[in-house]
Amino acid sequence: MSKILQPIFLFIVKLVMGLSAAVIGICLLFVGLVFFALRLFSALITGRKPAPFMAFSRFQQFSQPGMWAGNPGRQRSPKAATGQVVDVQVREIPADRL
Repeated sequence: MSKILQPIFLFIVKLVMGLSAAVIGICLLFVGLVFFALRLFSALITGRKPAPFMAFSRFQQFSQPGMWAGNPGRQRSPKAATGQVVDVQVREIPADRL
């Protein structure tokens, strides 16, 4: 009798474990989506971009020209095109300010 009940019991245990894993996964996905929506809503209220978007836009801004699709590249400034070099004055910082 136990040889007949063992596969049935094993199937029920696998089914329960699989369903519980699916429920936990869906709950975590729902929590992540709610958190994402709240962060976007707070960004809309405060008028500030969310940090991940800011990081991506900065990465895109300082990357090589023409690297991103739809971005023809940055225009070079006239000074850079002529080869002019701008010097700056050197200022020494006293050791007590370090």
